[in-house]
Amino acid sequence: MNKLKFGVISLGCDKNRIDAEIMINKISKDYEITNEPREADVIIVNTCSFIEAAKQESIDTILEMSKYKEGNCKVLIVTGCLSQRYGKELQELLPEVDVMIGVNDYDKLEEAVKRVIEKREKVYYCNYSDNVINEGERTLTTLSHYAYLRIGEGCDNFCTYCVIPRIRGRYRSRSMENILKEAKNLAKKGVKEIILVAQDTTRYGIDLYGKKMLPELIENISKIEEIEWIRVLYCYPEEIEQDFIDTIASNPKVCKYLDMPIQHISDDILKPMGRRGRKEQILNTIDKLRKSIPNISLRTSLIVGFPGENEDNFNELKEFVKDIKFENLGVFKYSKEENTPAALMENQVDEDIKEIRQKELMMLQQNISNRANKDKVGKIYNVIVDNFNGEYYIGRNYEMAPEIDGAIYFKCDKILNIGDIVSVKIESSSEYDLIGVVYYEFSK
Repeated sequence: MNKLKFGVISLGCDKNRIDAEIMINKISKDYEITNEPREADVIIVNTCSFIEAAKQESIDTILEMSKYKEGNCKVLIVTGCLSQRYGKELQELLPEVDVMIGVNDYDKLEEAVKRVIEKREKVYYCNYSDNVINEGERTLTTLSHYAYLRIGEGCDNFCTYCVIPRIRGRYRSRSMENILKEAKNLAKKGVKEIILVAQDTTRYGIDLYGKKMLPELIENISKIEEIEWIRVLYCYPEEIEQDFIDTIASNPKVCKYLDMPIQHISDDILKPMGRRGRKEQILNTIDKLRKSIPNISLRTSLIVGFPGENEDNFNELKEFVKDIKFENLGVFKYSKEENTPAALMENQVDEDIKEIRQKELMMLQQNISNRANKDKVGKIYNVIVDNFNGEYYIGRNYEMAPEIDGAIYFKCDKILNIGDIVSVKIESSSEYDLIGVVYYEFSK
C-alpha cells in the first residue's frame, strides 16, 4: 500500500478545490501524488453537480479517467457533489467506478481504497451531516502566493433553482479561531493574497456568535503581517451592511472588490427565484458601495431564462446592466435541476431563447468592459505577479480575482518572482485585459 500513486482531478468551485487540497495533503503523507493519470494506481475525480453543464463535465471526466483502468489504475474514486447527489444512481450507471464518497466523508478515503484492493468490494460512503465542515492542513493547488480560505459551509437561502443546500446542508460558520489559525499557516507558506469564500460570506458568524462577524474576521486576518491582500467573494446584496462596507473602505489590505451574486433585477423573477432581496434594495446597496468606496470593482452573476422570464423582464435586466456597468459580470443560462421547486414551475423558457439572451448580455458586458478598460490607460496599479510567458509578466490588480477576471500583461527589465507586487502603468487595453510596463517597484 505504501507505494501506491494517487492522481487527483478536482472540478467545480473554489470550495471544491479546498476539499481536494485537504485530501491531497492527507494522502501525500503516506503515498505518492502524480499529475499523470497513466501513472496513478488510484485516480480520484472530485466532482461538481451545481448545474447541468457541471454534471456533464464531471461525468465526461469520470469516463475519461476510467480508460486508465485498462492500464495501471486499480481504483477509480468519485468524490464531491456529484457522488453526494447521485451516488447510488451513479454506482449503477458507472460500473467502472469503485468508490463513491460524498462531501462529508473524505476521511474514509484510505479505508475505501483498502477495501477495494484487499476485498474487491465496491464502496459507498455518502452520509451527510450538517454538523461537519471539512477542515485540515492543505496542499495548495493554486499558485503559491494566493489561496482560498473557506469561512463557512452550506447555505440557508434555499433559492428555488439551487441544489446546494441539499448537497452541502444548512449554513454553518467555521470558528474564527480555526480560520485565523489556517490563515497564519497559509501566510507562513508564502501566501500573500487570501480569498474568503463560502456560499454566502456575508452571513459569517451569525450561527456561532449570534451576529454577523465578517468585518471582525477581516480585521483579524489583516493583522497577519505577511498577508497583503484580502479579497471577499459571494456576498449577498441584502446581507451587506454599513459596517462591512466601512471595513472594505478603511482597511488598506482589503481589495476594493466585491463579488455580489444578484442573479436578476426584476422583482417578478427575484420573487419566484426565492431571493430575499428586491430591486430597490439591490440598487440601494450598489449605491452605498459606490458612494462609500468610489474605486470599488463590482462583480456579479446573472441568470437568464428562469421560468416565466418574459421579454419585459429580460429588457429590465438588460437596462440594469447598461446602467450599473459592472466591472465584471458572468451570465448563466437557467439550468432545470431535479428536486428543486423551479423545475416544477410552469412557463419554462426554451433553450434557444436562453442562448440568445445569454449572448446578448455578454456582448453588452463586453462593450462595457472594453470602454472601462480604455479609461484605465495611463493609470498606475499595484499588480501581483502570477506568471511569465517568456515576453510578458502576467498579473492582476485589486479589480481582478484569479481565474475568473481579466489580467494585466506587462514588461519589466528586471527579473521578477511570482508573487511579487509591483506598480504597473497601463499603456493599452482589450475587452478584458490590460497591457502595461513596470512604473516603479513597490515595496512595503
